[in-house]
Amino acid sequence: MQAAAPASSRPHESSFRVYLRLLSYVRPYVGLFVLSLVGYIVFASAQPMLASVLKYFVDGLAEPSGAGLHGIPLLEGMQIMHGVPLLVVLIAAWQGVGSFLGNYCLARVSLSLVHDLRRALFDGLLKLPNSYFDHHSSGHLISRITYNVTMVTGAATDAIKTVVREGLSVIFLFGYLLWMNWKLTLVMMAILPVIGLMVGSVNRRFRRQSRKIQVAMGDLTHVASEMIQGYRVVRSFGGEEYESGRFSDASAGNTRKQLKQVRTSALFTPALQLVTYSAMAVLLFLVLLLRGEASAGELVAYITAAGLLPKPIRQLSEVSATIQKGLAGAESIFEQLDEAPETDRGTVEKARISGHIEVRGLYFAYPGAAHNVLDGISFSAEPGQMVAVVGRSGSGKSTLASLIPRFYHHERGQILLDGVDVENYTLRNLRRHIALVGQQVTLFNDTVANNIAYGDLAGAPREAIERAAEAAYAREFIDRLPQGLDTLVGENGVMLSGGQRQRLAIARAILKDAPILILDEATSALDTESERHIQAALDSVMKGRTTLVIAHRLSTIERADMILVMDGGRIVEQGRHAELLAAGGAYANLHAMQFHEGEERRLARGGEPGAGAGEKT
Repeated sequence: MQAAAPASSRPHESSFRVYLRLLSYVRPYVGLFVLSLVGYIVFASAQPMLASVLKYFVDGLAEPSGAGLHGIPLLEGMQIMHGVPLLVVLIAAWQGVGSFLGNYCLARVSLSLVHDLRRALFDGLLKLPNSYFDHHSSGHLISRITYNVTMVTGAATDAIKTVVREGLSVIFLFGYLLWMNWKLTLVMMAILPVIGLMVGSVNRRFRRQSRKIQVAMGDLTHVASEMIQGYRVVRSFGGEEYESGRFSDASAGNTRKQLKQVRTSALFTPALQLVTYSAMAVLLFLVLLLRGEASAGELVAYITAAGLLPKPIRQLSEVSATIQKGLAGAESIFEQLDEAPETDRGTVEKARISGHIEVRGLYFAYPGAAHNVLDGISFSAEPGQMVAVVGRSGSGKSTLASLIPRFYHHERGQILLDGVDVENYTLRNLRRHIALVGQQVTLFNDTVANNIAYGDLAGAPREAIERAAEAAYAREFIDRLPQGLDTLVGENGVMLSGGQRQRLAIARAILKDAPILILDEATSALDTESERHIQAALDSVMKGRTTLVIAHRLSTIERADMILVMDGGRIVEQGRHAELLAAGGAYANLHAMQFHEGEERRLARGGEPGAGAGEKT
């Protein structure tokens, strides 16, 4: 089970800095963004226009066919009876054009922004070191790409649309009110500091709550992901109730945090509305008190424009929650984007190496570990040799295999390939010289052929794929599949047995034709008959390649040119199979233990004594 994502130790950035960084992703779409602003300016300008129409309408009630429209270009002198309805239609059309232009252009910008963020996150994951994945659960990483980016979508679409459109509406309405009666408007503006304090206080609370919701959502995704991946174990060991309880607890925790945020929003909106309408009540009192020489139409227009203000102000306050969710999501996204990628200071690139491996005084400890996993490892492998590494679990065998392709960086010592330190090769070039077959086979939900010819191997000739499958003794089951090489294998090869998946992984390594082959428990999932096939395939594919074999099953490495016996991160013995048996040391003890256990299982099944030597422990 992977560890949950640790809380970031970095101080949280201010909302303004996060939003500025988020907006930096808008640069490629600045033209569309400007068009959307123009659209919203057009939309917002229609608000005071409607109030002005009411002025003409009320003043003309006494004599509809008399007074004309004054101060309006193209309609100068037109009778109110005809001019007011025409103005209403023109204003509606003007507002509609602005709304379409603003909404459509901003949607294109925001969706492109979200696409870019998703790509940046995913591409960043491809470059992060192994240690990052060791300390972050897959559920939290997936949640960041899906849920957190969705929150940013809200901030980049609905929130920005509301802020720009309603914000401009407020600006235009205030401008109109100042133009009509600046004294009354200044009185009304006295409530703005109160609104600002309320919004600022709630914003901080929304931000904190949104961060907690993100973590809770990651926990939820993590539990679901683990259950889906391990459903066979869950059912085999009766873990249904346990998993149901875990998921229920994670979901309930997420629900509680969501409700806290809803409660904050539900209390804030009516409180802000009460403040806004209280200011409106004061304004109405002052209008009646200080009417002066203003006409009825002017008073109605002023009150109408003031009455239009609470709606955009309320919408601006409600969008605060969406913006803070988006900022919290963007903050977590930027934390991942700011992670240092896999270190690659190498400059050496070779078309092909001979496969000479030399390890000198190698030490390694995992970050945060108190003890070294590898403690002064030294050995040499000539091109074409097979070197086997055996030992008890936790002795450092797989760690050694992981350091050669630089999945981790060692602190002291050297690993040389053809006399060049692996740190001096570029990562891409280094890994092209190495084919790795691990204990846990990874297959993708694609065809058999595409799983063999994966990554750099994509586009390999069909004949080469078929030869690789045949060399790995995979053709005998591939030919029985419904579409042969074109059969979809399901998620992680769920349609195949463990041995079949392992043979496809070996076929992939054969097709790569790399000078160095690393087999990390590559035959662990195979039955005895499959192992015989694979052993024959490996005997063929090892020719001309330097092969490092990590194995528990000693029968697979008896023909090795050199066997390294590891214990506690050190090489305690090395030599050939016969030499090590004759020495009667650690290797001989491992061999005797496996022989004894294999004999017991063979006799329990009714087999002949002596037939079970070397079976897997």
